Amino acid sequence: MKIQSKITLLFLLLSGGILILLNASIFYLVYKFNFDDFYKRLEARVNIAAEVQLSPGAKSKATLEVRNKYLEKLDSEKEYFLKVDGSNKLHASAGIDKIFIDDILLTGQAHYRHDNTFYAGSLFKKGNASYVVIVSASNPAGFQELKDLQKILLYGFLLAMILVYFVGKVFSFYTFQPVRRIINNVKNITANNLHFRLDELTGKDEIAELSLTFNDMLNRLETAFETQNNFVSNASHELRTPLTIISSELELALNKQDLNTQQRGVLNTVYAESEKLGQILNSLLTLAQSGFDGKRQNWESIRMDELLLTASESVKRINPGSNIYIDLENLPADESLLYVKGNSNLLRLAINNIIGNACKYSDNRPVTISLLAENKRVIIAIKDQGIGIPQTELQHIFEPFFRASNAHEYEGHGVGLPLTLNIIRLHKGSLGISSEVGVGTEIKVFLPMEDHLNPLQRRRL
Repeated sequence: MKIQSKITLLFLLLSGGILILLNASIFYLVYKFNFDDFYKRLEARVNIAAEVQLSPGAKSKATLEVRNKYLEKLDSEKEYFLKVDGSNKLHASAGIDKIFIDDILLTGQAHYRHDNTFYAGSLFKKGNASYVVIVSASNPAGFQELKDLQKILLYGFLLAMILVYFVGKVFSFYTFQPVRRIINNVKNITANNLHFRLDELTGKDEIAELSLTFNDMLNRLETAFETQNNFVSNASHELRTPLTIISSELELALNKQDLNTQQRGVLNTVYAESEKLGQILNSLLTLAQSGFDGKRQNWESIRMDELLLTASESVKRINPGSNIYIDLENLPADESLLYVKGNSNLLRLAINNIIGNACKYSDNRPVTISLLAENKRVIIAIKDQGIGIPQTELQHIFEPFFRASNAHEYEGHGVGLPLTLNIIRLHKGSLGISSEVGVGTEIKVFLPMEDHLNPLQRRRL
């Protein structure tokens, strides 16, 4: 998940949490106000009922008239008049909770609710007698208000979350716009334009620091590439020239007829080692050049089954005893799926290296090459029946000059597979390898198909 999406999600979660707390607070405050207001209305009726019952006369009649005229009749409204006995005890009556009555006797006033029925009661004294006056009523309007409020808060929450989501996307989009600009600029930097630099921002925030860090890194990379390019250019001339002279002089010396056996043997050894040194030099130069940017190469459409046939024939010319079998049973019906975009010379060199190693380290036992196309990739599998590679050494075989511990009896320099890996990576591909000592090795090459497929073909893949 991209950081922009993570920030949007985090923004949504934080806003959702805040909204939940806010809605809960609003609901609680309205709930408390609603019930407290209803209890106050009940208390007013308790006081009026007590005055009417305990103080009969003209005043109580006037109070009753005012009550009937100005106070609405509550739903299921009931009045209870209970006299307290001499021991200050009063038993529950008419289904009223005893604990509620005890609270009234203890504190003089209490509230109580059972389901949708509310009770308010107070203790009154008249002379030596004490009375408990209780008024009960239901509050359907209050509960309906709370239900309506619940719906409003719920729908408001959902609407707010949708709004927050889009606001979060816009916020994260503009927040990461400088980062995207940096990413796009860095993507355009290749080995051909390492002189390019990111725009240095005037601020002192993290984005400005990131731009400066990238520019510092590009400075170091440009220096490193220039050093490598200079080495490749100079080594090609400075090292090959003396080697050519040495080889030529050795050939002239070997053509002399007055050499004794010992002298000729020494010269032959020196000549063989100089040729080997020339091969190593050529391999190193090719390895260095294969790390250049792909835009420097001549890219073309390459049909991989034809390239495999060419590579296998090339290996057979070098090693006539090789036993290579190409399995074409899994080829796709649509031959356009076998094309990749790349440099045919480099790809052929990479495949040659793998096939050549398979034949060499299997002592010319059968080597099977299969080709298939799936998941928008062309897959080449090369399997031998050779000496295999120890599991502990598999992770090192793509390191330059590394050779497996069981391969010292075979001639090699340890640069073939690193060169192959560089070429495959140059073509946006990858390598997979599995091996078992004494059983053999299988190397798979994964290359992206050339992007010329129609939409129907893409869906099939």
